[in-house]
Amino acid sequence: MKKQNALLIIDAQYDFCNPAGALYVPNAENDIQRLSDFITTNATQLDHICVTLDTHPVNDISHPSFWRDATGDEPNPFTQITLKEVEDGKWTPNFYPKETKEYLKNLEAQGEFPHFIWTTHCLIGSKGAALDETLSKALEKWIKINKENNQYKQYQAVTKGTYPLTEHFGIFQAQIPVKDRPETQLNQSLLDSLNEYENVYLAGQAKSHCVATSLKQIMDYAPKLAKKIIVLEDCMSDIPNLGHLGEPIYQKAKELGVKFVKSDDVQL
Repeated sequence: MKKQNALLIIDAQYDFCNPAGALYVPNAENDIQRLSDFITTNATQLDHICVTLDTHPVNDISHPSFWRDATGDEPNPFTQITLKEVEDGKWTPNFYPKETKEYLKNLEAQGEFPHFIWTTHCLIGSKGAALDETLSKALEKWIKINKENNQYKQYQAVTKGTYPLTEHFGIFQAQIPVKDRPETQLNQSLLDSLNEYENVYLAGQAKSHCVATSLKQIMDYAPKLAKKIIVLEDCMSDIPNLGHLGEPIYQKAKELGVKFVKSDDVQL
């Protein structure tokens, strides 16, 4: 099989891409339509597609059920929780208090993303964790078109976020890797497999968080791969009011020469 063009799709799932999803990213359904059109238009020239799947247990450190305030109430989605607030008793973890405090300490020292509580989303095995239907159909069509050309292709699915005691935005590594938990540590094999391709197109949700962090991890851990990245900038959107969190990453990427293109400008 040729190893010319790969496509890495970050977290294009029901809960992010459908207006009825638990953590819907506004405009994501339009991003998905453009991405699906890109796949179909360039079907025979896309040699590999990798989709990532954000996947969480209910009692995840970023979900309301993990926490309570002084009156026993859960935090509202989009609440920011700091280590000082935990130490002062404003917020109390319902589980693993020692590990949670250590996590917040390390996260704040890292200085990249504050700890946010999200709407409970992408639960393991749920409808919300499934691939967006429009994208799923486009992937099936991509496989069928290539079959008709006597080419066997199948998309790769990679999960993240299953360990409940660390946020896991980027596909390649959790925000704070946990000792003895391989699923949180650097996925070098995925970096290596993508690096086998000449061009790696990048798209998905949300631009401000999971796409941005995945791109940063590529720049940090696989600089040779970073030079091959082509960001489909009209196939991703920010979580409202939080776009500023990812913007420094994209600015750095542009300074390093990462390409940014519109999906309909690409004819492979």
